[in-house]
Amino acid sequence: MDKNEYTMKGTATVVARTGDAGSRSTRRSALRESRAQRIDYAVGGCPEPAGAAGSLGVALMAWSARGVCAILVGADKALLEAELASYFPHATLQEDGAALGGLLADWWAFVADPSSGFNHALDLGGTPLQQQVWEALRSIPVGSTLTYSDLAARVGRPHAVRAVASACAANRLAVVIPCHRVLGRSGSLTGYRWGIDRKRRLLDLEARG
Repeated sequence: MDKNEYTMKGTATVVARTGDAGSRSTRRSALRESRAQRIDYAVGGCPEPAGAAGSLGVALMAWSARGVCAILVGADKALLEAELASYFPHATLQEDGAALGGLLADWWAFVADPSSGFNHALDLGGTPLQQQVWEALRSIPVGSTLTYSDLAARVGRPHAVRAVASACAANRLAVVIPCHRVLGRSGSLTGYRWGIDRKRRLLDLEARG
C-alpha cells in the first residue's frame, strides 16, 4: 500500500455506512463488501511514554478503503488484534506499521493535545442512532463533560438514556469520538469501555490543556 493512501488530511471526512435494514439486497451487498474488504492496521505505544498519554498503554489504528475504521486502546497487542477481528470478521486484516505509523503518531499527538484536531477521513459504520450520538459526542468541547442524560436530551432522545449509553459503548474510535467526556448522573466516572483509569487520565489531560 502506498503511504499516501493513509494521509487524507484537512477537514475530517466522515463516512457513515448504513442502509435500509429491510432491504435484502442491501444486506447481501453489505455482506459481499465485508468479505472483500481489506483492513490495514498498526499497533504502537506513545512516542513519549513518560508523558501522561503514554500511561494509556498501546493503541491499534485500523484503516479501511474509506478511512480510519477503528482506534482501540489496551495493554496487549494480541487482544487488540482479536478485538479488531471481532469487528470485521469477514475482512482481510493486514498489519502495515510502516505505512500507518504516521497516522498512529498523529493520533498520539491528538491525545496529548486534543485542540490540534485529528483531520483524517473516518469510516464510522454504525446505526443511525449510534451515528447521531457519536456526532453529538464530537461536539463536546475539550475540557467539558456531559452526563448520559444530557447527551440523550441533546440527540432528542431524553427517555432513551440506556440506548444512548449503549451507542457510546459501541464507539470504536477511541478519543476521536470522545465518549470519555460523558459521566454518570452524579458526575461519577462510569461506563468507559477502555477502562475507568484511562477515562480519568484522558479527562485530567484535557483539564490541564
